[in-house]
Amino acid sequence: MWKICRSSISGLLVLASTPAFAQRDGAPAASYPARPLRIIVPQSPGASTDLTARLVARALSEAWKQPVVVDNRPGAGTIIGTELVTRAAPDGHTLLVVASGITVNPSMHKRMPYDTGRDLAPISQLTRFSNLLAAHPGFPAKTLQDLLALAKAKPGTINYASAGLASGTHMSMELLKAMTGIDLVHIPYTGGGLAVTAAIGGQVQLNIGTTVGVLPHVRSGKLRAIAVTTAARSPAAPDVPTFAESGVAGYDHGPWNGLFAPAKTPPAILAKIHTDRKSTRLNSSH
Repeated sequence: MWKICRSSISGLLVLASTPAFAQRDGAPAASYPARPLRIIVPQSPGASTDLTARLVARALSEAWKQPVVVDNRPGAGTIIGTELVTRAAPDGHTLLVVASGITVNPSMHKRMPYDTGRDLAPISQLTRFSNLLAAHPGFPAKTLQDLLALAKAKPGTINYASAGLASGTHMSMELLKAMTGIDLVHIPYTGGGLAVTAAIGGQVQLNIGTTVGVLPHVRSGKLRAIAVTTAARSPAAPDVPTFAESGVAGYDHGPWNGLFAPAKTPPAILAKIHTDRKSTRLNSSH
């Protein structure tokens, strides 16, 4: 499944980065946007995807002098909200900000209400980031090696919260499990905010979330950092080791957030969104 995920991600990002759509159909962009816009986020408020969408919405609203509203539609591993976008009018007034888990869903479900490649038009990648594995302060393992040893000694007894089934956070842990042979219990939530709250409250032992989302709770002492998922340490948490540094050689997983529109949206409108959203300065890693 992991090979399929990486292939899907690469294909979507190559398509999103190509300037080909900017060369055709200039007329529709002249009057765009004609009314308020909606950005659907298929996760609950407070997660990194939601925060990214709100930054994009604010910047586009200022640039276009039109309201841009973020509409959170969590559920079914982002399928519910994403389906709404695939069924929306392809006029650029309904957009989607979604995490990289969107590329995983076709491998997780036998039947999907849409075809990701056919029914969505990728506009651009917004962010790429590391995930941070953290533990409740009462959890005995303090390092990744401690966790691996404990998980091997007591398989199936340690649980972790993620932002949802097939989310980038879920995939980070599935990759760890595949590379180390440990057995952890996945507790999916409908967004990173809810997942980290569960870990702080002790409902789960571990939380895997975006570094920027989890780090404030680490700094406050409510959670204890274990490791980050990217090959290099996160600039936001240079004191936290990577999974690879912690003994899982070759581990590297960096999820992303992307901007999409319904398929058949005029290429000139896609090009305008792609160009104007650059004012958000979200082409970054953290």
